[in-house]
Amino acid sequence: MSKLLLRCAFALALAAGPAVAADQFINVLTGGTSGVYYPLGVALANAIGKAMPQVKTSVQATKASVENLNLLQAGRGEIAFTLGDSLSDAWKGNEDAGFKTPLKKLRGIAAIYPNYIQIVARADSGIKTLADLKGKSVSVGAPKSGTELNARAIFAAAGMSYKDFAKVEYLPFGESVELMKNRQIDVTLQSAGLGVSALRDLASSVDIVVVAIPADVIKKTNDPAYLPAVIPANTYRGQTADVPAAAVQNFLVTHEDVSDEVVYGMTKALWTSLDQLTAAHSAAKAIDLKHALEGMPVPLHPGAQKYYKEVGLLK
Repeated sequence: MSKLLLRCAFALALAAGPAVAADQFINVLTGGTSGVYYPLGVALANAIGKAMPQVKTSVQATKASVENLNLLQAGRGEIAFTLGDSLSDAWKGNEDAGFKTPLKKLRGIAAIYPNYIQIVARADSGIKTLADLKGKSVSVGAPKSGTELNARAIFAAAGMSYKDFAKVEYLPFGESVELMKNRQIDVTLQSAGLGVSALRDLASSVDIVVVAIPADVIKKTNDPAYLPAVIPANTYRGQTADVPAAAVQNFLVTHEDVSDEVVYGMTKALWTSLDQLTAAHSAAKAIDLKHALEGMPVPLHPGAQKYYKEVGLLK
């Protein structure tokens, strides 16, 4: 009878998932509530909670990549969304990008979907090309956020700096859109998944122009993190043609002090709950296990390694 009870207990333990302490907290670091990270983070937190019912999950809205990585290094989160160029800068300790020292506690979980650097102008501003942005008022995202770092890189590659604009606002997506609706600024640059809610909201309220980022400009960034991409026609109301753009890969990361069991559970929850993430935002359609390890600029966490070995992605 005792052996039977032990077997039953073992089976129940397996069904419950990884052996994780009941007082374990998992804080998911995301971005602004009008972006893509936040709804995906909520869906991911729900998936983690179902996979590991013994843990307590929370979702934190942040200024996204740079803040997330600094919070992880400080142990104030367990899993975070980030842009690949910000992650590389954090590992190297690029002070200009917002990292005073190299963040060597960071560990990788997965490459997920690409962010598209989307430059959108009010149609009545007369802006059609990057060159037309000179002398206009522009919002570039929260200060030293991943979006703002993208803005600096793209504008520099196009031969411009913030000094070329009439006004520069450092605002999250939703606030930028409100200023555009009120004709207080001409342009918003948003680094996010396709169909980001803030830009859909803008396009439903005013006529817009999605400004092309040509491939030769992307090449001039001299950064392999920036890739040529296309914003398909009809992604936003009034956008009737494909528009060349730049893309940067997004990653999910953790830190070295999170246990192997917890990271294994979070990794498994991600890959077994893609339908829930896709329901939360269409950007998740681009998340593919085959590409989970591509371009990872930091070491993979052992807990994530364990999962990828189980599914045959690693030997």
